[in-house]
Amino acid sequence: MTTPSESGPADRGPVDPAVAPGLAARQAALVDALTAGSPMPEGIDPFKFEAARVALLRKRAGEVARQWPMLAAAFGDRWKHEFATWAATRPTQGSLRDGWDMARSLAARNALPAAAAVELAEREAAWHYNGTEPPRSRRTPALHSTAGATTLQLAGRVWVLRRP
Repeated sequence: MTTPSESGPADRGPVDPAVAPGLAARQAALVDALTAGSPMPEGIDPFKFEAARVALLRKRAGEVARQWPMLAAAFGDRWKHEFATWAATRPTQGSLRDGWDMARSLAARNALPAAAAVELAEREAAWHYNGTEPPRSRRTPALHSTAGATTLQLAGRVWVLRRP
């Protein structure tokens, strides 16, 4: 038989249903603070909170880099910092959408690197994404320009017509 210190916290039995809504609200507040920039809930160690928040942002940056390799590569060693700065107050929408939203944000400020502009233009030509719903494949031909890159999607293939 294992002791509570060997197996983790002692089993305290089922949670009282009257306490559960308050617990759920506190957990939701903690998740919002860690992932969406909401204020830190009371009773949380600030050092541990910040360590967890930074770790989650780095994890998100790595996931986005896998979906948007040219966007991440364009920033080089600054990628995690740039992404964390952009994402600190934005709840995750998934790595594909997070990268798409960041690339669009950079393009709107004329700060999107050339390689990432081509990557964004290719995605915009091949997929329809309105910023709120999940992306879906385009079924009709599309011509798209983003930050100096122009792409054409026809019959499911995307061609880069002009690079920035």
